[in-house]
Amino acid sequence: MKVRFSYIKDKFADHDLRKSIYANFDKLLDEGDFTLGKVVGEFETKFAEMIGVKHALGVGNGTDAIRVALRMVGVGPGDEVICPANTFVASVGAVDELFANPILVDMAPNHVMDTSKIEAAITPKTKAILPVHFKGTPVEMDEVMQIAQRYGIPVVEDTAQGFLGEYKGKCLGTIGNAGTFSLHPLKILNVMGDGGMIVTNDTELYEKMKLYRNHGLRNRDEVDMFGCNTRLDSLQAIIGLNQLAITPNGVERRRKNMHKYNDALRDYVNVCDVPTYTNPTVHLYMFEVSESIRDGLYAFLNEHGVEAKIHYPNVLQGALPLLGYSPDDFPMAKRQANRIITLPCDELLTDEQLDYVIGKVKEFIIASRERIKIHHNDRRW
Repeated sequence: MKVRFSYIKDKFADHDLRKSIYANFDKLLDEGDFTLGKVVGEFETKFAEMIGVKHALGVGNGTDAIRVALRMVGVGPGDEVICPANTFVASVGAVDELFANPILVDMAPNHVMDTSKIEAAITPKTKAILPVHFKGTPVEMDEVMQIAQRYGIPVVEDTAQGFLGEYKGKCLGTIGNAGTFSLHPLKILNVMGDGGMIVTNDTELYEKMKLYRNHGLRNRDEVDMFGCNTRLDSLQAIIGLNQLAITPNGVERRRKNMHKYNDALRDYVNVCDVPTYTNPTVHLYMFEVSESIRDGLYAFLNEHGVEAKIHYPNVLQGALPLLGYSPDDFPMAKRQANRIITLPCDELLTDEQLDYVIGKVKEFIIASRERIKIHHNDRRW
């Protein structure tokens, strides 16, 4: 059996979804409303309503969303932004684009930023905290916000993988000063290319970001600030808007898949249970196994049709020396980088496919245990 990881082709194979998108494309062509068109505003409004926030702002991509939000809360050259030690490179890349310095903190056991490490990383140069809801798992935002308020530091949530995730009843991205989202094709709410969204309850911050994303233009003839060009295209807004209504059901299915995996695999691997006060998005489903068997299990699954992945051990990648770090500076991130495996978990997988994945993981783990028994019982050893 083949269990693919990327669900993009399957998602857009839906005839009704395609029909709706094509009809809206025709309407856009007739109107010629291509740049910051009416449909962008409609998408922004419905996006904000869905997650319970005052303002949403479409931008060119998720990385720009982080960069614009950080810039407008006051991050500039030489400043410091606290980030987790394992995330997609765009999180720290957006900080670097501002000529600021990413200050990394180690990971918690559930694969997100260890909030107990934040306070020790704060210096007079700290101008923002960037909690990343990695794989759709909520960071402990109460602790983040308490520290931020104590020191007067803005919080920008990287919610690229956390759309519709919840922390204590609040949607991820709505808790800090601003929240940023990616609409990349691999994300749960996606477009057919690049796209991003910034959300905030701060009207003054929203107005500043709105100007900044469009060259700082108040209108065609008035410039209030020097900004950049990172507008969400009308065409991409159509695609996102047409998927908003179906996304909550998809997220609920992902959560069911997570619980199915956890219940079936907890006696074989180290699963990541979630606190009752959180509701993860499950953009990625990860578990951990011993370093001695991780690579073998990864290869076994892929050889048997299960397209497993490893996300994203930046702690072992080339960016760390550029930031003045080594893997040993982050023992938990280093441990996780050598132990994690990501399984397919999207809403379009069938129960038969999930059962097949579970069976293959169990098969390898059981065989590994038997090999260890034989090894230890071998008197020649």
